[in-house]
Amino acid sequence: MRSDYSPFFRSTVGFDRLLNLLDTASEQGYPPYNIERSDENNYRVTVAVAGFAEKDLSVDVKDRVLTVTGKREEADKPAYLHQGIAGRGFERSFQLAEHVEVKAARLENGLLHVDLERIVPEEKRPRRITINAADASVSGLRTIEGQKAA
Repeated sequence: MRSDYSPFFRSTVGFDRLLNLLDTASEQGYPPYNIERSDENNYRVTVAVAGFAEKDLSVDVKDRVLTVTGKREEADKPAYLHQGIAGRGFERSFQLAEHVEVKAARLENGLLHVDLERIVPEEKRPRRITINAADASVSGLRTIEGQKAA
C-alpha cells in the first residue's frame, strides 16, 4: 500500500524533501528489514538477504544515507519448477540522523546486521548548569541614588 502525498505537494512549498522521505519510508518492498533500538544510542538494521553471499552484498554510507545493495551473479541459473525464494538484486536505503555512524556489518544465517551508534560530540550534549546561591553580603538590597525631578 502506497500513500498519496500529492495534495501536500500541491499546497506546500519547501517540504518536498520531507514528503519524499515519507513516501520512501512508506514503501513495502523487497527485501524485508527490521530496525531495532537496543538503548538510547545504539541501533541495528537487519535485512533479510537469503541466498546472497557476502561477496554479493555491499553496505555504503554517503551524505547520511546508509545503502545496502545486493546483486547476485547470474551463473548457471537452474531450471526451477517453482521459485519462491527471491534472488533478484536490490538496493535499500536508510536516512541516518545527525551523528549516527555505522559501527559494523555482519552476515549471519541469511540476515545482514548493520550496527549503528549515535555519537553526539561533547559540545552538542546537554549539560547541567550549577546554580550558586548568592553571598548574603552581596544579596542585600542596594539603593540607587539619583536626583529627584523638581
